[in-house]
Amino acid sequence: MNLIAESIDIGDYLNELYVVNYSHESIKKQVALLFSENQTDIDKVKIAFEYVRDQIAQSLDIQSQYVPCRANEVLKYGEGVCFAKANLLAALLRSQSIPTGFCYQRLLINGTDNRYALHALNAVFIPSISKWIRLDARGNCKGVYDGFSIDKEILPYKPDELLGEKDYPIIYAKPNVEAMSVLELSTDAHKMFREDLPCVINV
Repeated sequence: MNLIAESIDIGDYLNELYVVNYSHESIKKQVALLFSENQTDIDKVKIAFEYVRDQIAQSLDIQSQYVPCRANEVLKYGEGVCFAKANLLAALLRSQSIPTGFCYQRLLINGTDNRYALHALNAVFIPSISKWIRLDARGNCKGVYDGFSIDKEILPYKPDELLGEKDYPIIYAKPNVEAMSVLELSTDAHKMFREDLPCVINV
């Protein structure tokens, strides 16, 4: 897929946001544990991605109802849905001056009658190779695998347009406002996923 940056200003993909709060003390402590000066930008991207993918649980996978949203909340509780995990990955990488954006897919919700929900992932610009790559840190489970590669995408989902699914090419500098509002107001991750998440990007 040909990715399209929403902003021509790469600095927009480094900004600290309310939900990408990398100055929070807990985020800074985790950053100190993960990164060191002798690591390359590719090293840091891989380390951060694998940490969020493997050490932060996908709330739906573990049958949790909790709905963290801000990066520090995801870190505190060690879980989150895709939108929340994308916030944490963005916070970790932006803290290292590695531009990180947000991408979306429209996917059918399993076990429902033609109902859809947005799925969030990240796009990361790696300075040393001047290239955007998409990474999905939702977490591996049975039948779902996401991996790290700078040469080809290894994403867990491949939207089928014949089924009404969609892969959006835009790299957004900020997470979807509607989705963030839903996360902040929700108290049940499973109800949120099936009933409340936006199903399209409203341009």
